[in-house]
Amino acid sequence: QVQMVESGGGLVQPGESLTLSCVASGLKFASVAMGWFRQAPGKEREGVSCISYDGDDKYYIASLKDRFAISRDNSKNTLYLQVNSLKAEDTAMYYCAAAAVSFCSGSWFSGTSFQTWGQGTQVTVSS
Repeated sequence: QVQMVESGGGLVQPGESLTLSCVASGLKFASVAMGWFRQAPGKEREGVSCISYDGDDKYYIASLKDRFAISRDNSKNTLYLQVNSLKAEDTAMYYCAAAAVSFCSGSWFSGTSFQTWGQGTQVTVSS
């Protein structure tokens, strides 16, 4: 059974940082691209970042590139998202997702190339 469990979210103040984690089981984690997505209340889901199976290729949506950093540890079946200088507009549920392929597709941010999703971890940025 494939399972992905996110953690690391919480209530933080503007300007603070968080590290989100996603532990995967039941899939060949080291062979597939992974992604982070988020969905704010009343808004559509948006892609945040994608990383290739070996960690060599990383992609971000342009508006987040300077503050977010994706990484993975294939020995631990774990995906990470370091989020710095948090803003109120970063408030959202953050989801990790596993692709069916090893590399991020050209449209990774749409989410259509990802087949397995976690339940999400809530990030709330408020003073």
